[in-house]
Parts: sequence; structure tokens; C-alpha cells
Amino acid sequence: MKASATEKKLLHYTGKAIADYSMIRHGDRIMICLSGGKDSFTLVRMLTLLQQRARQKFEIFVFTLDQAQPGWDDSGLRDWLGSRKIPYEILREDTYSIVKEKIPENETYCALCSRLRRGIIYRYAEEHGFNKIALGHHRDDLIRTLLMSIFYNGEVRSMPPKLLSDNKRHIVIRPLAYCQETDIMKYAAEQQFPIIPCSLCGTQQNLVRQKVALLIAELARENPKVPSNMLHALGHVKLSQLMDRKRWDFKGLEAQQVRGIEKTEEEQAVFAQELF
Repeated sequence: MKASATEKKLLHYTGKAIADYSMIRHGDRIMICLSGGKDSFTLVRMLTLLQQRARQKFEIFVFTLDQAQPGWDDSGLRDWLGSRKIPYEILREDTYSIVKEKIPENETYCALCSRLRRGIIYRYAEEHGFNKIALGHHRDDLIRTLLMSIFYNGEVRSMPPKLLSDNKRHIVIRPLAYCQETDIMKYAAEQQFPIIPCSLCGTQQNLVRQKVALLIAELARENPKVPSNMLHALGHVKLSQLMDRKRWDFKGLEAQQVRGIEKTEEEQAVFAQELF
């Protein structure tokens, strides 16, 4: 089947991100986390296609976590993976009940849900010998997380394309870091992925991430370069123009100023000698 223009575009940006951040090496055993959403389905498809074309040989395995949410139906997902002969496992862990018990109805479930899911993913990867964990976060996830962190946590941070976990045991990669969500949505419709909706998050209408997404979309209507500029900014940090005292020696600036003045006077003296 001939690749669509959308598939070619996504493959290009996926391959570029992998190359730019050295995400995949020969012999890697990569565990792709397939949640059942459009992003992770696209990730599985991209890595499967790249695996067929890449010179570097690597193994892929799909891991899906069934969190026991009401209405969960993974039959379509199983058929999709099976028909493509992609190795996988679906593990059932009832984190849904824990989240519902611990978090009040009017508060956001995402933080606890993500923490529980991350712990299970890391444990599974370690027990089965996978040295890379691939997640389906895309460009818009990265820039939305940046604004959320600034607005609500008071920190300049986001999702790096490649990350070493705090315990130094796991490397997490995000091959879709350069891909736009609009392209992923279009591709998901073309491919007719058997999407599994998240009923847990879907019950909360005022999630912060949705508000930030609307803000960026509104700004992009006035200036379409806003999202790409934000992504570019994540890779071009000028520490001297910020306020982090741990990252920049503000106390030492006077000493540098003195050396600068002395150097300038020396250069002027040399210039005067050459002139006369």
C-alpha cells in the first residue's frame, strides 16, 4: 500500500528526532507503550516502518496497561497487533480503583494515575530486559507541558525527547517529539486505528492541559509559527538571560567585568601603537 503524504511527513519527523537525539542504537530492545490512543498507535506504526528500513537492527515490543477502567475494550487493539504480527502483552492492574479512592471527584486524576502507570511500566521493562521505553508524546505535548510548568509550577521544564530516569535504570524516548498533533489526528483517521477512549480523564472537563492547548491554538491563529517557535525555544536555552542562580554565576559578573575592561584597554593600546 502506497504511503500517504501524512505518513511520509510523520516518518520524516520521527526519523529526524531519533537521529537528532540518538534515541535508537543497534541492538536496542524497545518497549513501546501503547495506551490505545491515537498518539501511541501512531508511534507503533512509525517504529514498525522504521524498523523495516533502518540499517541499525532493533527489537520492538508493545506493552499495554489495562488499568481496569469501566468500558475498557481491547479486542480491537489485540486484532490490530495480531494481524501485523507485532509482539505484545496486555497487563491488567487495577489502578483505576486506587485513583478514584484517593482523588476527590472535582480534582485532577492525571498526576496519581501517571505515577502509578509509570511505576508499572518501569518495573515491567526491567523484569523483561528492555533497555528503552518509547512513549507517544508529540510536539504539542512538549510545548503545552512547558507552559503548564511555567504557569502552575513556577519552573521552566517540559518533556525531553530522551530521558534517563531518576534511578538511572531506564532510558525513555519520545520519537514523535517533532510531530504535530494535527498530523497525528489525520493519520489516525486514515489508518482507522481501533482507539480506546480514556474514561478516567474524559470525565474532567476543565483540565489545565486543555486550557493551555486552547491558549496556544488561539495564539497560533494570529501567528502560525507560535507552536514551532516554542518547540525551538526548548532546544535553545540561554541561561545568562534567565534568573537561575544555580546555573549562572551572578556573583562573579563583577570580576568578569573587570577583566573585560582590562582587555579592552589593552586592545586600545595595541591599536594606538599600530596606528602611529
